[in-house]
Amino acid sequence: MTSGFSPSRRALLVAGATGGLMAASPFSSTASAALPPGWPSVTAKGAFLLDNATGVGQFAKAADTRRPMASTTKIMTAYTVMTTAGLDYYRKITVQQAYPDYVAQVGASSAYLFVGDQLTVGGMLRAMMAPSGCDAAYALADTFGKGTTRAARVADFIAQMNAKAQALGLTNTKFDSFDGNSPNFSANNYTTPRDLSRLARAAMRNGFFRSLVAAPEQKTTATAANGRLRYYTWPNSNQLLGAYPGAIGIKTGTNTPAGPCLVFAATRNGKTVIGTVLGSSTITTRYDDAKKIMDYSLGPVPQSLRGGPELRELPPGANRD
Repeated sequence: MTSGFSPSRRALLVAGATGGLMAASPFSSTASAALPPGWPSVTAKGAFLLDNATGVGQFAKAADTRRPMASTTKIMTAYTVMTTAGLDYYRKITVQQAYPDYVAQVGASSAYLFVGDQLTVGGMLRAMMAPSGCDAAYALADTFGKGTTRAARVADFIAQMNAKAQALGLTNTKFDSFDGNSPNFSANNYTTPRDLSRLARAAMRNGFFRSLVAAPEQKTTATAANGRLRYYTWPNSNQLLGAYPGAIGIKTGTNTPAGPCLVFAATRNGKTVIGTVLGSSTITTRYDDAKKIMDYSLGPVPQSLRGGPELRELPPGANRD
């Protein structure tokens, strides 16, 4: 499989930006060599950027080193649902007690769904992607997996996720969860910046997915257990939206094994780029890393667009995944 870079640039990537894989572990402990001259310095342990139109790489740092990905896993959860044959976005899903119980058990991010509420598939995807709701991710896995028990359905859904990864040629990616919270903190939910960027590129071909990840806020209406309507509103956890000119997504992720992660995309002057940073030093620097990488490819933000809003302050109680 070719990298999509020109021969000279590919040589730079191999020599200066990729990490080797250890046979004894899914993750590499090999430190990345210095970046080529002129490339921006980022805090992230791994990073990659591609041109959406061509798939050609624009920037790489340890781009093929396997790392945990936290809630950016939900890109594949959404992709798996959205590529289900005969998908009905208006199908109703009932919130089960097991979903908020799971969130409380693992300390995961939540969409704060009420037990007994009925959300459409589209509404549940909104609940998963904007606030990074692990309760919504559980509901989707339980609904779209096959089996006679909840455990069997979830296991089947994760198997579907891995089958989708294989079909996309993501050879350095494996899933053991529907939300990035590996059971017992195992090391079996991993990807690379290159693979995750390629997955995001595939997902962004879906118009509904693009609408999920581009808006600073998502709303949906549910039918409550008493038959009345309930209105949900979720701020998008991706603070680049509305703060970085041209930002159109995509997904945040943070947990102890992975550190702060971000899959991002922007369009400027007719060019769209998609990228990933894994293991940035802080929640804030993951956005700084992303902006540096995008500016490197798209060019500096024009003076006319500077001085806009800073990173959004999320409302109290909102997930900062």
